[in-house]
Amino acid sequence: MPRRGTFISAVLIGIPGSSSAIATCFDGFPMTKNGQAGKALGIGMTASFIGTVGSVALATVLSPVIAEFALHLGPWEYFSLCFCAITLIASLSKGNIFKGIMAAGIGLLMGCIGMDPINGANRFIFGNIYLSSGISTVAQMLGMFAMCQIIRDSAKGEAKMPEADVVNMKGLGVGLKDIFENIKTILFAFASGLWIGFLPGMGSGISNMVAYGYAKSISKEPESFGKGNPAGVWASETANNASLGGALIPMMALGIPGDGITAMLIAGLTIHGLQAGPLFMTEQPDLAMLIFACVMVSAIVTYLVQIVTKRWFPYILKVPYHYLYTVILVICYIGGYGISNTMFNIYVMLALCLLAVFMSMAGLPTSPLVLAFILSSKLERYFRQGISYAHGSYKEFFTRPISATLLLVSVFCVIWPFLSDYLKKKKAVPAGAKSQGEVNDD
Repeated sequence: MPRRGTFISAVLIGIPGSSSAIATCFDGFPMTKNGQAGKALGIGMTASFIGTVGSVALATVLSPVIAEFALHLGPWEYFSLCFCAITLIASLSKGNIFKGIMAAGIGLLMGCIGMDPINGANRFIFGNIYLSSGISTVAQMLGMFAMCQIIRDSAKGEAKMPEADVVNMKGLGVGLKDIFENIKTILFAFASGLWIGFLPGMGSGISNMVAYGYAKSISKEPESFGKGNPAGVWASETANNASLGGALIPMMALGIPGDGITAMLIAGLTIHGLQAGPLFMTEQPDLAMLIFACVMVSAIVTYLVQIVTKRWFPYILKVPYHYLYTVILVICYIGGYGISNTMFNIYVMLALCLLAVFMSMAGLPTSPLVLAFILSSKLERYFRQGISYAHGSYKEFFTRPISATLLLVSVFCVIWPFLSDYLKKKKAVPAGAKSQGEVNDD
């Protein structure tokens, strides 16, 4: 269950194994190009272990407390929580906040395709029965991340594998000194990953980007980021694995998946007649603790296996670029076809790949789109349930304390970028203007 292998391809070939390792590519791959593949892999392994074990330990303690609290929440609070998650990531997007909001809007529109979550009516399927179940999340990820990354690398002319010393790969590659040198980055990445993982639907795909941005902002050499700075790998991998424990908290305590992995866990529990949520924590405490224990054990076992097999990872760099990327594309096609055993999802995958390419050209971030798409059904269902329970009234969203607080946070997330720019401009008043004013007074 831990996201422990996604950083390997990000470090060695610059293609993230999932959206959780996108920021790892920024400095992990340049480290490989600089002949530091062993150190980059060691940082990824250690940071992943720290993030997973620490966050799951906290989730074990916090989930029962939140489950008791969750019994008092209604659809109004859940709607506000999902809405807050979308606005938060839109405000953290690179560039103009309007581009982040625009991308989130596209994701919400995509989420409207398919069956209505309340009355079961088909919407925006245009007579195509394959769209009745909506757009596949797997097709979206394959198209907008894997295939798009390959196309962009080919367009930039980066069709060459870096050289790596596959002989000197013994040991972990990092020590306690490296951890203490980056302790501030690790602690913030852990805290941000835990919190962002708690927000439904956000998960590791967002936390690694946020932590990477923070690590760059506090660095004494921000210009070194993107060129092989180890702090970028520490931040990304600690955050995306810390989000695992954060995602487990809403899954176990609220019955809301924090990300795609916990969504599959909920599906597995449902198959066995179990319902994740507040009652699960109170009625099946032993089983709940067993799930946490399994995640902890898997993290330890994975870490030990990676230490032993680390020396073999760089051999992938010996595979010629045109062969390796061709295999990746074939796997994407197989994965797209395997979703429903039809060609339709392959067409969807290709269409979303083109959409991601055009969004990249236009400077639109893909993270808000993916998040909004994942949360769209929950956002609509909780909104309509809240209105129905309140007999057509909207005031419950604003009069219930928790719901109102989350909505205020959402408003602040939208306003803050503009307020921040205003404050920066106000502080940047040229000193010469003040001096000139003093001269005129004299």
